[in-house]
Amino acid sequence: MLYLTLRHYEYTCAVAQHGSLSAAAQALNVSQPALSTALARIEDHLGHPLFVRRRGTPLSLTPQGRDFAKAAQHLLDQAARLETQNGSSPVVQSLVIGCFSDLAPFVLAPALRHLRAALPDLTVTTRTLGFAQIIAGLLQGEIDLAVTYDLGLDAGFTRLVIDNRAPQALVPPNHDLAQHDSLSLAQLAREPLVLSQEGVSVQHMLALFKSLGLTPRISHRAASLEVLRSLAANAEGIGISYSAPPIRQSYDGKALVNIPIRDGCALEPVIITTHGAPKPDSAVAQAMDILSKTLSPQNPKPAAAGLRPSADE
Repeated sequence: MLYLTLRHYEYTCAVAQHGSLSAAAQALNVSQPALSTALARIEDHLGHPLFVRRRGTPLSLTPQGRDFAKAAQHLLDQAARLETQNGSSPVVQSLVIGCFSDLAPFVLAPALRHLRAALPDLTVTTRTLGFAQIIAGLLQGEIDLAVTYDLGLDAGFTRLVIDNRAPQALVPPNHDLAQHDSLSLAQLAREPLVLSQEGVSVQHMLALFKSLGLTPRISHRAASLEVLRSLAANAEGIGISYSAPPIRQSYDGKALVNIPIRDGCALEPVIITTHGAPKPDSAVAQAMDILSKTLSPQNPKPAAAGLRPSADE
């Protein structure tokens, strides 16, 4: 008689996918103590641990655990097919995608379109969040993968780079710097600046100036990209953003010029990321592969570089 049931295999795969007992228990609709007890019994029966447990860090699979989880998922997929009427219907899978809020208007709709075309049986939900929320969601297993800038992530995250973006300086067309084709951080350090109030973002920008021995003067920290663009268009300071859209006006109708910042140290990767390494052939691994190919620009260049109003604007 077999000791382990399909439910035991399901428990193991859920913990492997979510990286924590709490998130896996919630997904399975069981209590965390019950899941923890079941996992301990599985490991005791197998005679070796499936997960590495460290206080304050997510659960990670041991080498033996990776092999077991892969085989268990294959078994669960087979069982799901057997329960269908003809044994051939695809297994229903779901995916939660997080996207950094400033990037979402650029990449979220194309991502959904490409995933629906390539994986029509995949149910996709999205969350538009800040850096800290994306990291927490990935660590807690609430988000399967994310499209974001490579900021605030440690070596425990898998990354696929889809673009490299230079930040843009946002200025009104009558500003002295508006006629430049590009600007340096040294030039911008002499001007009042409008930065995002998003914690990881502003820390990154300040670190760039500091790395060049510069001390910027911040006039405003904006709660959103459109507030940042409006403040810049109304001469409250020069806005700096990696996600400057190719639009020549702010929401209040004021003209705006986007000028690329040329310092090489300021280039920032746009990535698709997940916590840990996704299982081969899993929905997460397939989605990451699809998005890495379809969201990468054919001719990489900084977004909205050098757009200026025409003479009659």
